[in-house]
Amino acid sequence: MKLVFIVNPISGTKSKQRILDLIPQYFDGSEYEYEIKHTERAGHAEELAQEAAREGALVAVAVGGDGTVNEVARGIVHTETALGIIPCGSGNGLARHIGLPMKAEKALDTLKKMDIRQCDYGKICGHPFFCTAGVGFDAQVSYTFAHAGKRGLPTYLKTTIGVGLKYKGETYDIDIEDEGRTEHKKCWLVTGANAAQYGNDFFIAPKASVCDGKLDVNIWTVFNKLTSPLVGIRLATATIDHSKKVEMVKCSRITIHREKEGPIQWDGDPADGPKDVVLEAVAGGIKMVVGTPKKNQL
Repeated sequence: MKLVFIVNPISGTKSKQRILDLIPQYFDGSEYEYEIKHTERAGHAEELAQEAAREGALVAVAVGGDGTVNEVARGIVHTETALGIIPCGSGNGLARHIGLPMKAEKALDTLKKMDIRQCDYGKICGHPFFCTAGVGFDAQVSYTFAHAGKRGLPTYLKTTIGVGLKYKGETYDIDIEDEGRTEHKKCWLVTGANAAQYGNDFFIAPKASVCDGKLDVNIWTVFNKLTSPLVGIRLATATIDHSKKVEMVKCSRITIHREKEGPIQWDGDPADGPKDVVLEAVAGGIKMVVGTPKKNQL
């Protein structure tokens, strides 16, 4: 049984060398063999993960930030190879959701236990995502954060505040296809959540599960910016679903119609998106090595 560690040497906020030094302590002489591969360019992690799946690896382990996790996961969807994660990013949203420890030693210990579950993922405009994806404010924050020059929570918070002071929202027609209805609203954001949080324990969808075959779609109407601190508190305390400005819809597919093309984001990575944005769940499309979540999110 083989593990392939896919290491992005320039992503995330933690030293990878320390993790590489620890791997032999956990897997040398064990029932598992392992191989370590380093990425060399954008998209390389996905290629390495695809290769690992073709070779029948039990687990492809992403060692990097959220972008690396997304790339590795994309490479192994609908295969028998499971996703493992050694969290090294600034947010680590999926890792936190599935109960993985943030410390390298404990993450490796959890990996060795090999609790593998069949889980869901999502798509936005055909792009796979594993944590969150959407349009509006969070897409604009992701775009600005990606060009900030620095990573980490302080930069993310500064970016969020800066974008929040200027952002005015957009008007959408939202087709909720499971329920056969359309909503016309001016929104702050529309985000589909496969996992409960953006990262850093900021919970966008406190009741989301990665094993229910659905997305938890957040529809936020425009709110008074003076209440922004309260919104932040609700995200940090997993109570955003209690806000009167937030509608939560558990569904398998929605289409967002907007007046013009604009940013979209998936797992924190921004891109230019079309006028019509499709968010959908893919039930049971990926295997993951999980830990012990704080809540019943599996």
